[in-house]
Amino acid sequence: MKRFQCHCGQEVFFENRRCQRCGRHLGYDPQRGTMVALAQRGGDGWWCEENGVAYRLCGNRLNYGVCNGLVEVGDSNPLCVACRLNRTIPNISIPQNLERWGRIEQAKRRLIYGLLELGLPLEAPVAGYPRGLSFDFLEDQRSNPAVPQEFVTTGHFKGVITLNVLEADDVQRVWQRELSSERYRTVLGHFRHESGHYYFELLVPDRQGFMALFGDPGQPYGQALQRYYNQGALAGWENDYISAYASAHPIEDWAECFAHYLHMLDTLETAAARGIIVPLSDVEPIDRLLQRWDTLAVSVNELNRSLGLQDAYPFVVTPAVADKLRFVDAAIGRYEAVPT
Repeated sequence: MKRFQCHCGQEVFFENRRCQRCGRHLGYDPQRGTMVALAQRGGDGWWCEENGVAYRLCGNRLNYGVCNGLVEVGDSNPLCVACRLNRTIPNISIPQNLERWGRIEQAKRRLIYGLLELGLPLEAPVAGYPRGLSFDFLEDQRSNPAVPQEFVTTGHFKGVITLNVLEADDVQRVWQRELSSERYRTVLGHFRHESGHYYFELLVPDRQGFMALFGDPGQPYGQALQRYYNQGALAGWENDYISAYASAHPIEDWAECFAHYLHMLDTLETAAARGIIVPLSDVEPIDRLLQRWDTLAVSVNELNRSLGLQDAYPFVVTPAVADKLRFVDAAIGRYEAVPT
């Protein structure tokens, strides 16, 4: 993540909606990739930047206070680029859900930030999914006895990423992480993983190179997952996979590697922006990124341990995993290189 400043010089953050120094309203302009300090223009609902550029505040900010995105002049959609991707939002008549939804949207906006930085499409149909990317935030009977679903599974299907609203509850998420014997479980991690499923068809049209590293994506998916849940990860998975779950099926391996690629890029950008590491070049070779990531990840984990916390990045990028991350990098690079 980049560093941002208000027009008054105060540092502001990606999630902020108001400057703590001057009190100006803030908003995020996804097209320019920057935070903007705003002044209201009369009573017509438009807000202006210092240079006169006009915006509307996202409808989900005006109505619910869960967003800081901006809508450009001439765009008739009342929602920002991130919020318009929602198909289903939580039932906000349940008091806890408004707070949960706010946490979900924070993580989703960070996902969208990373995807836009990579030049990946959001609303254009991908792999036959007519809506493009979209989101359902659903409850099950554990959080809302009135709904018919006993259990909602986070996942991706035909362009729709579904997230169980309980994933935004820290206690419930940690309980599920322990129950599943996982090393890491976050809302942002879910989003990055599931977006990997969404972009698979777009980024991997040629299966030959993929199969050499990940295996045959045509393996029966349901059977593979059932085997994983019944028998656990493949023996020795630590050598060839970034996580135990990645060993369940080649498509899950791809989605896990895609998520970790986004983890790596975002954290390296944040560290560079804050002077922790040397700034990244505009075209940083993947081998250089992997080297820098190895050093930074160890440092971040040691900082967490110094505070008595669990490792922030409890994974090991083995040579086999590094090859898969190189494949992800090349697949995105090939897409970016195609003229639009």
